[in-house]
Amino acid sequence: MTAFIRTEQDGGVLRIILNDDATRNSLSEGMMADLQSAFDRAEADPAVQAIIVSSNGKIFSSGHNLKQLTAHRADADKGAGYFEKVFGTCAKLMTSIAKHRCAIIAEVDGLASAAGCQLVATCDLAYASPRAAFCTPGVNIGLFCSTPMVPLSRAVSSKHAMEMLLTGDIFDADYALRAGLINAVVPQNELAGHTAQVAKKIASKSQAAVRYGKRAFQEQRFMALEEAYAFTSGIMASNMLDGAACEGLDAFINKRHPHWPPLT
Repeated sequence: MTAFIRTEQDGGVLRIILNDDATRNSLSEGMMADLQSAFDRAEADPAVQAIIVSSNGKIFSSGHNLKQLTAHRADADKGAGYFEKVFGTCAKLMTSIAKHRCAIIAEVDGLASAAGCQLVATCDLAYASPRAAFCTPGVNIGLFCSTPMVPLSRAVSSKHAMEMLLTGDIFDADYALRAGLINAVVPQNELAGHTAQVAKKIASKSQAAVRYGKRAFQEQRFMALEEAYAFTSGIMASNMLDGAACEGLDAFINKRHPHWPPLT
């Protein structure tokens, strides 16, 4: 346990809980450091096969800690060095989520604002309760949400992304579902159980296949058609040589349940 997050593990599913209600689960330096450490440990732990990111309190995450940022305007460089450090740290965290070997699921039961919305958009899957809401409100305070824009523009259509970014308005869970930011709206009292069920289903699959597939998905999305097919053909050829694919195909042909080999 740390001051900023809690973790729980149920079989192969790791739940990371944002636990800094006092700052509305802001992505402060401490929060980002703890999240990075938790994801790094999970990356190296074969017992972790899927990850849920949830939160305590009514706010999923309020984004960057603006009081923490503003305090550094008194620095000799007016905060330039600190700002670059914080936004760079956040970029590293989000990139590690996108490139993580595990499927990562956001469970949103509250407002996901700015970098908090960025966190949701970065996760592979996202489920939300009816009280969840989403916004990228930087434009309202003269600080355009440029880094949240990166995963947001990759998760939803350009028109939806620009509507969120340019208006700074708060959008409800139904809008997020229509836009493609989340996978489903689930009743609040069923949300945790639903995300756990999805995570357990993913955890039951070949983790080698999940790792291959997640990498391929992330890297091929913005390639030209021919390049994407060349790249994914190579991925599939490598995947075919993996022990998990050998076991899975043999199990399928012989009509038995597969016994997945450990990750290597």
